[in-house]
Amino acid sequence: MSNLPPCPACNSEFTYEDGNLLVCPECAHEWSRDAMQAREEQRVWKDAHGNVLQDGDSVTLVKDLKIKGSSAVIKVGTKVKSIRLIDGDHDIDCRIDGFGPMQLKSEFVKKA
Repeated sequence: MSNLPPCPACNSEFTYEDGNLLVCPECAHEWSRDAMQAREEQRVWKDAHGNVLQDGDSVTLVKDLKIKGSSAVIKVGTKVKSIRLIDGDHDIDCRIDGFGPMQLKSEFVKKA
């Protein structure tokens, strides 16, 4: 297996190198490996008010959140301690008392 990154446009795993560029055969997206590494290093997570989040921060929910597959709701003002930032759509990995492990979107929290 090659250790080339997936396409940032369509997440296809079938990328290949063409000179100093990486190319996706499915969507024809081209990018350089250096640009991809620089973008990953610059990733900054922000809360609903634009404050920068870091691993270990405590946050508070700014919106009622329904739990998928359950009738339970996590209420506004619920405090979440010791968050861990991850890549993806839901970019906060945490544990909420009374609900267990969960992933949240940073747009629904504010830094406490």
